[in-house]
Amino acid sequence: MTIITTILIAFVALEHLYILWFEMFAWETRGKAIFKGAMPAELFKPTKGLAANQGLYNGFLAAGLIWTFFITDEAWKFYIAIFFLSCVIIAGIYGALTASRKIFFVQALPAILALIALHIR
Repeated sequence: MTIITTILIAFVALEHLYILWFEMFAWETRGKAIFKGAMPAELFKPTKGLAANQGLYNGFLAAGLIWTFFITDEAWKFYIAIFFLSCVIIAGIYGALTASRKIFFVQALPAILALIALHIR
């Protein structure tokens, strides 16, 4: 992996660790600030469990991307990175279509750039 690819994958992984944190542990505080206006404030408490579940999935995406930094076989590293970046892209596109177009730019686009960089090598 090139340094640019590594940086882009690290960025996507860190972004998903941040999403894990606020969805699992700060949904009623930071979540309200992030989704201000998109969701009524009174819905944050009853949806805390749902958000934590989503956060856990984001953590799995981050873990998979971080895992690529520890794989020594280049082919294996390449394919694992493709898989997890593709998962992020699909989730980001789905979120953009069903929740907010902003999700495409925040989640899917960085993963698309990382996937492109991965293939340019």
